[in-house]
Amino acid sequence: MLIYLLRRAGVGLLMLLALSVLVFLLLRLTPGDPVSAYINPSAPISPEALAELRTRLGLDQPLPVQYLAWLRAALTGDFGYSIQRGGAAVLPLVIERIGPTALLMGCALVIAVVVGIATGIVSAVRRNSGLDVALSVIASLGVSSPAFLTALLGLYFFSVLLHIAPSGGMLTPGVPFSFGDLFAHLILPACLLSIGYLALIMRYMRASLLEVLNQDYVRTARAKGVKEFWVIVKHATRNALLPVITLIGSTIGVAIGGAIFLESVFNWPGMGLLLVNAVNSRDYPVIMCATLIIGACVIAVNLLTDLAYAAIDPRIQVAS
Repeated sequence: MLIYLLRRAGVGLLMLLALSVLVFLLLRLTPGDPVSAYINPSAPISPEALAELRTRLGLDQPLPVQYLAWLRAALTGDFGYSIQRGGAAVLPLVIERIGPTALLMGCALVIAVVVGIATGIVSAVRRNSGLDVALSVIASLGVSSPAFLTALLGLYFFSVLLHIAPSGGMLTPGVPFSFGDLFAHLILPACLLSIGYLALIMRYMRASLLEVLNQDYVRTARAKGVKEFWVIVKHATRNALLPVITLIGSTIGVAIGGAIFLESVFNWPGMGLLLVNAVNSRDYPVIMCATLIIGACVIAVNLLTDLAYAAIDPRIQVAS
């Protein structure tokens, strides 16, 4: 197990290195001059001052030299300073936004997993019934709805028309902190973010459980007189969960993309909103740091997903 963890950690570090190279090159290939983000467009600047600024920032060096200089500083925890936020250190700025994003995504994933597995079991047990057809139609709509459309429609109906939930933010300005206020701001974006993944989990759970219910050991349990409830819960559901775990781990990256859209719509103060603002303002240090942290989180979740296989199914062992 230790060898496996060390090997996967090494592969993860190589993937992060490749990601940093890719993002660095893409940022440099975007239209416009990177130095323009550092100057006031309304204030004239002489060519000499512009050249001096470019030299001070190291932008006059070849791209490999620029990347190695950034990597050398990043390995010491120095990701530079935010252009947009008055020279604030990037790493504390990004770390501050991890909490709100983790809270939003964690709640959304809990809703998606719990409700998706439950409805998938019900749909499989009541196969071809009216309830099964209705759940399948709802799941198809959830899978086919993009995150930005779901966020905008949810904001319009539940906040603008019905006034059920706040229209944005994480807390009410000027009001002392309370968990009730936090929950009121959290529940709508978390539910909207969970829709697409809930639908996917439901469909995978239904298909997997239907396959397991046709296995010989399930028929044997029924022939022994085991009650149908325990046949479903104890014998079938546990083995049917393996494809669902794979799905959960593989869609974390997609969930982060949906969270970026949703945080922008609801003005949720997380990494998604920070990243969107950084892209709009060409704040390259923030983009690099936020992208690497997101990549590290995705790699870590995929590793935890692999380890969860062995916990759920003892027949599966990690390769040494």
